[in-house]
Amino acid sequence: MALCLTQSQTRFIMATKQAKHPDSALRELFVNELQDILWAEKYLVKNLPKLAKGATSEELKAAFEKHLEETEGHVQRLEQVFSVIGEKVTTKKCLAMDGLVKEAKELLDDTDAGTSTRDVALISAAQKVEHYEIASYGTLRTLASQLGLDEAAVLLNQTLSEEKKTDELLTELAESSVDVDASQE
Repeated sequence: MALCLTQSQTRFIMATKQAKHPDSALRELFVNELQDILWAEKYLVKNLPKLAKGATSEELKAAFEKHLEETEGHVQRLEQVFSVIGEKVTTKKCLAMDGLVKEAKELLDDTDAGTSTRDVALISAAQKVEHYEIASYGTLRTLASQLGLDEAAVLLNQTLSEEKKTDELLTELAESSVDVDASQE
C-alpha cells in the first residue's frame, strides 16, 4: 500500500527531520538562545541583590532574595541543559536583559528611597524581566521538543514554571499592598 502525502505534509516531515539533525539551523538557533539566557541569568545573579537592597517593603525584599536563590538554580539548570545536549557551556551577551537591568537601576535612581512608589517601580521592572524570561524559556522549551531534546525540554519547563510563579508573586505583592501604599504617598 502506497502512502500519499500532500506537498505541505512532505515539507513538514522534511523540516522536522532537518530540525532533529545536530547541525541544523534550528539547533544552532536553540544553542544561541541558550547562550543568551545563560548570560541573562548570570547577570541577574549579580544584580538582584541591588534590587532587594533598594526595596522598601520587607515582602518585596524577601521576594527578590528568594528569586536570587531560584536564579542561581536556573544557571545550574541551564548548564545541565548544555551538558545533556552535548554542547560546551558558553554565554552570549543578552542585550535585552542588559537593557532591562539598566532600566531597573535607572528607576532606583529616579525614585525616593524608603517609598512605596519605589517598590512599584521595582515590581514593574522585575515583571518586565520575568516576562522576558517567560518568553525565552517558553520558546526554548518548544525548540527543545521540536529538536527531540526531551530531557532539555523538561529542564527548561521547570524553569519556565518557576518564572511564572515569580511573576504571579510580584503581581500579588503589587495588588495586595504596594500599589495601595504608593497611591497614598
